[in-house]
Amino acid sequence: MMKKVRIASYQIGLVFKEKELVGLLKAGAYWIFGNKQIEILPKSVAISSKVLPLDLLLKFDPLAALLDKISVRDGEIVLLFEAGIFQEVLPTGQYAYWKEDKDRAFLSVDLTDIYIDRSISRAVLDNPKLRAFVRKLVVANQHKGLLFVEGKLDKILDAGTYYFWNNATSIEVKSIDTRMQQLEVAGQELLSKDKATLRINFYIRYEVTDLVRAVMGNREYDKQLYVLVQLALRAFIGGMTLDELLSRKTEVGPEILSYLSDQVTALGVSVVDAGIRDVILTGDMKEIMSQVIIAEKKAQANSIMRREETAATRSMLNTAKMMEENALLLKLKEMEYVERIADKIGSLSLTGNSNMIGQLKEIFLK
Repeated sequence: MMKKVRIASYQIGLVFKEKELVGLLKAGAYWIFGNKQIEILPKSVAISSKVLPLDLLLKFDPLAALLDKISVRDGEIVLLFEAGIFQEVLPTGQYAYWKEDKDRAFLSVDLTDIYIDRSISRAVLDNPKLRAFVRKLVVANQHKGLLFVEGKLDKILDAGTYYFWNNATSIEVKSIDTRMQQLEVAGQELLSKDKATLRINFYIRYEVTDLVRAVMGNREYDKQLYVLVQLALRAFIGGMTLDELLSRKTEVGPEILSYLSDQVTALGVSVVDAGIRDVILTGDMKEIMSQVIIAEKKAQANSIMRREETAATRSMLNTAKMMEENALLLKLKEMEYVERIADKIGSLSLTGNSNMIGQLKEIFLK
């Protein structure tokens, strides 16, 4: 039996006799005699035969000399690059590539370690072929992250994107906002020193300065800060009367900041500003305070009226003294009042004897 076989330059021919590799055929045309099987394989990919497994093929020395042999053990992968460009991932197993075909490079990766060599670019790590082998974690802008490996704190991460090998090791990143934050302590019903019931709206501005202490040393540091502010408000408001609170409203915030200084440091935060936003009177206190304010305003109004009356009386007394000492000034004042009376009179009717006209003349001409 005879047959002709043609091998292209990008191919290699394997000659089998009774399922045993007995020869190689390089580029060219060949006549094959006898009962032999020819398998033509491409050189562009890893060698893979349908007749024999790779380990048996490699026992044929002429073939083994033409191949790069790659063994990938458990817990490893190998990244294949051709001409510097990532091509594929080789999982656990044995592989063989033709030496003469392309500029190939193989990068072995230990998957038992979570950290990725910096020589592997982000473009390669984002390749879909590597997606199953890579964990991608993101720390947002204005945040910092605490990296926990197997439940233990490993390092602090700045904002950015981080890649880790995907294996049985558990990893977690807790992200903490490092920006200035505001905590509202609203609707706190408190009792002042003089037993006045108040509702206080209070705010406090803070930032996380010690991430490890805030997260590792405290559970829900923001809720603990809220409770500390609540207790501080009760202590301060309970020691002040209502009038003191209203008059010293702007001083409460700085005093509470000073009082909480050591306690908030233990929470890993720094408080920069605080203050009372609103003081609201509740129930009957609102009506009572309204009455007090009305009474105070009435008292102020009465006081002003009395001062005005006193000033008017004093002015009249001074005028009277001046007229007593100066007859001409008295006469001018009389003429002024006569003029005012005359302005009010449209017509004049007189009854009686003529003596009334004489009296009027005497009044106006005296």
